[in-house]
Amino acid sequence: MRWALVKVSLAVTAMVVVAFAVPLGLVIREMARDRAFSNAEREAAAVAPALSITTDRDQLERVVASAGSDAGMSVHLPAPGGKNTGKDTGGAGGGTDIGRQRATDEDIAAVREMGRASTAEVPGGSTLLQPVALSSGEIAVVEVYVPESEVTNGVGTAWAVLAAVGAALVVGSVAVADRLGVRMVRPAQKLVEGAHELGEGKLGARVPEEGPTELRLAAVAFNSMADQVVQLLANERELAADLSHRLRTPLTVLRLNAASLGDGPAAEQTRAAVEQLEREVDTIIRTARDAKPQTAAAGPGAGCDAAEVVRERMGFWSALAEDEGRKWRVAGADRPVRIPVARADLAASLDALLGNVFRHTAEGTAFAVDLHNGEDAVIVLVSDAGPGIPDPEAAMARGRGSGTDGSTGLGLDIVRRLAESTGGDVRIGSSVLGGTEVRIWIQLDGRTAPVRHGHRGTVRRRRQPRRGSPFNRSRSLP
Repeated sequence: MRWALVKVSLAVTAMVVVAFAVPLGLVIREMARDRAFSNAEREAAAVAPALSITTDRDQLERVVASAGSDAGMSVHLPAPGGKNTGKDTGGAGGGTDIGRQRATDEDIAAVREMGRASTAEVPGGSTLLQPVALSSGEIAVVEVYVPESEVTNGVGTAWAVLAAVGAALVVGSVAVADRLGVRMVRPAQKLVEGAHELGEGKLGARVPEEGPTELRLAAVAFNSMADQVVQLLANERELAADLSHRLRTPLTVLRLNAASLGDGPAAEQTRAAVEQLEREVDTIIRTARDAKPQTAAAGPGAGCDAAEVVRERMGFWSALAEDEGRKWRVAGADRPVRIPVARADLAASLDALLGNVFRHTAEGTAFAVDLHNGEDAVIVLVSDAGPGIPDPEAAMARGRGSGTDGSTGLGLDIVRRLAESTGGDVRIGSSVLGGTEVRIWIQLDGRTAPVRHGHRGTVRRRRQPRRGSPFNRSRSLP
């Protein structure tokens, strides 16, 4: 479209320039010719008063010298009595000639006979033949030579100026058409690029609403469509997280209840069925998560109150903790803590970590959940007093989907994706309770976490907390 507009503008402007420049150039040439012959007429008119008074050769020569140049002007006098005297050979019709004659005798005789001025072509230019009546009643002819250079004086310069103006008009019109084409084509290109990005899974792709009205309306429609796609995928993501929450949590309770059935064939069959059901559910959830497209980070306004989610989930797990005689504690959840994470995602992550505590530690093992709110990050700590994780690297590898040692690693994978969606990470270390501590680092401004030793998560051994640090309070249980 851009080059089409440039070509059309070039063709139209060129036709307009030709239509005006060619006639104007011809007019300029004609004006230069008229100017040259007007000057010649003034020179011839300067001699006419002298011819009406005298025909003396010496006096006329002085008049011709003062009026012009004897090389460019000549006077042709008729013969006395209309007869040829034979003086000055080459005279017109046998008369007297003053100056150099360039016109032919026939042209001079024709002007004398017609009694009006005329021009004649001569080598190197033209001549103006002006008849002048003498006191005797006869007709003399004044010849003024007009060279070709005087006829075309200034015409070349004028034509060059016209050509420059025409070229400037053409270039200017092409530049304007190109800018207009860019104004029309650039929004269309951005619309195409936005469609490609959206097709590649970049759900944050939007198109600026600029350009002509039609393209602005197209951009508005595209952005509305993209928002609908993001909303649909967000609903799907929330549904998947809710499915994880709805299935994994009851299965954990069912497994714990099955463990308390005692010995016997029926109890073993029940526990085996629960384990098989849990494996099948893990497979279904993992398949759903792998099939789900990677979406962009949550947009402005998205998020939840982490403190409220922690209180809600601990209210659920506390009932199981009382049944198994586990001591538990929650810290830092007494005031609102906003994070850029969907509520369902945070709830699924907490359920995954707390479910691991109940699944991989013995009954009566204490656990705690701490929530710390910093200036640019929020830290969620889930710790227990169990035996700990012998190989944190292998645990994080299971979190990336290796599924070794009888564990699917689905819980750590859910937590890792939650943290990395904000630019944070997950760290595994030793807790002050003596067991495992899983630290979820959630960035509030989207920047990368300050210390990261791996792309998919970090394994870090816990050091002794500094006294007075807001992120390392005492975690002793009541």
